[in-house]
Order: sequence, then C-alpha cells, then structure tokens
Amino acid sequence: MTFPRRGEIYWVNLNPVRGREMSKRRPGLIVSPDEMNEALGTVIVAPITSTVRPWATRHTLTLAGRTLSVALDQIRAIDASRLGRRIAAVNPEPALGILRVMFA
Repeated sequence: MTFPRRGEIYWVNLNPVRGREMSKRRPGLIVSPDEMNEALGTVIVAPITSTVRPWATRHTLTLAGRTLSVALDQIRAIDASRLGRRIAAVNPEPALGILRVMFA
C-alpha cells in the first residue's frame, strides 16, 4: 500500500472549515515526514492558492505553467482520507526552510 510522501502535491478537501481557514478542494503540499504519514494515517498539509502574496509565510512555486503560493501559515493535520488524486511532486526544502524559521 502506498502512502503520501513529503513534497507531493495532492488535491485536498479542506471542508468543513471555521473562520479564516482556507476552504474548498484545492491542491496541498505534504510537509509531514514520510514516517509519520505511513504510521499514523494523518498528514500535515499546506494548502496551495493562486493568490500570490509577498508574505514571509508563503512560498511561491510554478506548477503546470501557473504561479502559485504555498500557504505555510495555513498548515493543518488532516486524515489521509481527505486526499484526492496526486498532482505532482516538488522539492519540499524551500517550504520546509520557511517552516523552520516560523517555528524556531
């Protein structure tokens, strides 16, 4: 059985939400370690948005010719059943570097 891996991008169902959380079905970058993803059945995901902001908590990437923003200020732990189809895999290090600064 396969499990999601760090650096992979999946379609993610983020509903239901509260307040200012990102909602709906959108791409999400897996940022949790592979060992956790395999053992727990949950993943930590950073939603991806087409709204690009010059914020220190956002990482810009290009995917399928579109400039997108990984919202590292909106990470959340979700059950792996919220994951849909795998879209792509990217180098997660730039996003992980931002998280290291955020949580240092």
